[in-house]
Amino acid sequence: MTSVKDFRVEEEPTATDLGRGRFVFSDRYSVFDWGEMPDHVPNKGASLCLMGAYNFELLDVNHVPTHYLGVVEDGEVKELGECESPPTEMAIELTQVPDLPHEDGAYDYDAYHEAAGDNYLIPLEIVFRNTVPVGSSLRRRGEPADYGLEMDEWPDEAVSLPEPVVEFSTKYEEQDRYLSREEADDIAGKVDLDRLEELALAVNHVLTERAEKAGFDHEDGKIECLYHDGTVKVGDVVGTFDENRFSYGGQQVSKEVVRQYYKRVQPEWVEAVKDAKAEAIETGEPNWRENCAVEPDHLPADIVEALADLYCAGTNAYVDHDWFDAPAIEDAVARVRDL
Repeated sequence: MTSVKDFRVEEEPTATDLGRGRFVFSDRYSVFDWGEMPDHVPNKGASLCLMGAYNFELLDVNHVPTHYLGVVEDGEVKELGECESPPTEMAIELTQVPDLPHEDGAYDYDAYHEAAGDNYLIPLEIVFRNTVPVGSSLRRRGEPADYGLEMDEWPDEAVSLPEPVVEFSTKYEEQDRYLSREEADDIAGKVDLDRLEELALAVNHVLTERAEKAGFDHEDGKIECLYHDGTVKVGDVVGTFDENRFSYGGQQVSKEVVRQYYKRVQPEWVEAVKDAKAEAIETGEPNWRENCAVEPDHLPADIVEALADLYCAGTNAYVDHDWFDAPAIEDAVARVRDL
């Protein structure tokens, strides 16, 4: 189980062969790496499953290799268009995920790859960015000119990049950290970083094009990949409102809405999370959440309802089909603008 979806194994992967399994999407959500938050958002799991499946099928049409096998309805694996209602299960290929040893404040990636062989989940997240919002960590890690922008300082508003930027970060460490290309190359194992970057840009292109047709701005996102016998495939789930950042008419249509709500209404929890993470980095203690002094509060019922409408309306608009009984996207966006 992860903070947002459950994982079922039907056929275990081996050192040489991919296995088979399912993602079962829940209505849980997570922000600030907290894990499961106090509330559930109705129909969120179905909207993410549906949107992820739609994007995987788009990638297949565009010859981008993925681990997607279909969605599950009444126990049968189908294409999305064969379903009569929004699915909540996705059939996928499975690869090996060895343990990542952690001793004396360091992660042992050599041990990970020794156990992985030629069939493993690459322990990286490949991040792509089309914009640089205010507060983005990229602003702390570089100057505008580093990314092809003709300005001396970062402005007080979001900036569109002339070309997408691809970065690499850790996946299985307790706290994500951005990596130099040399560090990422070591962690990737047998996989060529240029291939990972190529896949990330291909996924970004497909999602951005689809978003534009549906009236969205696709701001940033990430992919995870598996390596099997010389082939790299896109794994996990791609292009959902949890995995990527989308906006509609200048308003975020993603769990960024919840992040901003907690920053405004319960800033002491957001600050406590930040402090606990910083302390964990200093001490080398991976379980930062156990040392966080504040717990997140429940969301008010009307906000949970507004979020549910946002996920459902956004998915309907993105896939251009009314899978959910939800308001128009314009109305759902208007309702969350001032949260």
